Amino acid sequence: MGTKNRSTKTAMGIFHCAAMAIIAPAIVSFASCGKKVTGVSLDKTVLSLIVGDIEQLTATVEPTGANKSVTWTSSDTGIATVDKDGKVTALAKGDAMITVTTNNGKKTATCAVTVEGVLINGIVWATRNVDAPGAFAASPESFGMFYQWNRKIGWSSTDPLENSNGGTTWDSSVPDGTTWESPNDPCPVGWRVPAQEELESLLNTDYEWITQNGVTGTVFGSAPNTIFLPAAGYRINDNGMMRIVGSDGFYWSSSQSNNIYVRTFDFQKGYASMYNDFRNFGFSIRCVKAE
Repeated sequence: MGTKNRSTKTAMGIFHCAAMAIIAPAIVSFASCGKKVTGVSLDKTVLSLIVGDIEQLTATVEPTGANKSVTWTSSDTGIATVDKDGKVTALAKGDAMITVTTNNGKKTATCAVTVEGVLINGIVWATRNVDAPGAFAASPESFGMFYQWNRKIGWSSTDPLENSNGGTTWDSSVPDGTTWESPNDPCPVGWRVPAQEELESLLNTDYEWITQNGVTGTVFGSAPNTIFLPAAGYRINDNGMMRIVGSDGFYWSSSQSNNIYVRTFDFQKGYASMYNDFRNFGFSIRCVKAE
């Protein structure tokens, strides 16, 4: 009988650097060599991607000298996939969890992936309306909150009337300014209110009036790069009452037309265009990615 070090393959898998006792020619025992895996970590634990993005994740297995082999999985391959080397591809809007698992010891680490942006005509659009200041609505169909131009206070898109500060009295005063100023921008960090030209670009792509998950609105773009804008209606400027919910959508741009009017994006079934509207209406906001 003799012993020697080499790699061997059995029905149980591949064992590297095995010390084997050999009795011509049968293997009667083996013991795994190398260090025991104590953990694994990822170089990124959160990813915010747009549809079509590819991002590389790198796993670090501890300690040095331990078996480095790992397996990658995605909680939702319809949203984001991951290959055997940790390359993540964003496929659709939504959330997915990427998990890396060590083959030795079954240690795990995760990266939360949010596919939020959609690239249309060179502009990255959010997939959801703004809800409370600094936050997106829960889903693409959610109305979010209404805003008056160049103000950071949200107003409920359903009755009863209430704003993001808890107030219940509509503000009919006219906002000032020549553009939507950054401190007043209610978009989440990394996003901003779109300019007139960016909203106009949606008119140069495909769009269709649809009902999505029970909510009427218009889908803009070509699959898979599309966004759905719900027809949330609006709050009227003088008293804050709700108007034409489900039949029209009104979305702010950051651009003024003059000291009275602001450029807005309006749509209904079979139609979409830019308009001039008063600054103290309550309209929706769909953000674009800040550069």
